Amino acid sequence: MPVALKSLVQAPWILLSLCLLLGSCNRAAPEAASPAPSPVASPSPTPVASAPQPQPSASVAASPAVENRLLSPQGIGVAQLGMTLGTLKQQLSGAEFTVESPFIVDFDAIAVRQDGEVQFYILYLAGQSFTDSDVIQGLWTDNPAYQTTEGIGSGISIAAAEAAYGDATLSYNTDNESREYARFANQPASNLSFSTGNGAANPAGIYASPASGYNETQEYRSEATIESILVVCLTEDCAPTN
Repeated sequence: MPVALKSLVQAPWILLSLCLLLGSCNRAAPEAASPAPSPVASPSPTPVASAPQPQPSASVAASPAVENRLLSPQGIGVAQLGMTLGTLKQQLSGAEFTVESPFIVDFDAIAVRQDGEVQFYILYLAGQSFTDSDVIQGLWTDNPAYQTTEGIGSGISIAAAEAAYGDATLSYNTDNESREYARFANQPASNLSFSTGNGAANPAGIYASPASGYNETQEYRSEATIESILVVCLTEDCAPTN
């Protein structure tokens, strides 16, 4: 029986692996496009009523991935933790779902593309399959269009995120591929992970020298930004929402 991320609630070592992915278990980007203005009827006098012009709302509403850009502890856009892949496909009927293997160490992913652009990725354990009946427990995006209610997402400066969420602490662990993360004193939830890049190669933080296995700092480069956001379910509460 294929094992997906739902195995996190059954195998403690897998949960530890995801905690490493989160870097101690610790989220814009261009704003969503503003709604197109309603077409204004031509002032040209026409003796006979012409056919009614189509309402723009009908076509705009056909793309929920474009409409819903919210990044929250519950999910990314229309993709929600606890939702099955099949349910997501029904809601994004025009989207393309492509397996990317390998994606990152220990995890493969399904890239969800709409209008030719990757919106986000669904993570699951490397070497396994992920079917329509499997429950989504991990979502990752570096698409700057997705933001939290405070306007934080990929491409936003750490300084701006700190202004929204309180003091920032950056860290990386050489046992975790030196993936660097930022956590904030008052961030929305612990299951949101803000990645800043590779701490060993190009750290956003300013660390003491020499580096050790685990490195942590409250200082960071002024130009440093958030590069991607991971949203995961770390408990047994990841049950299908529908």
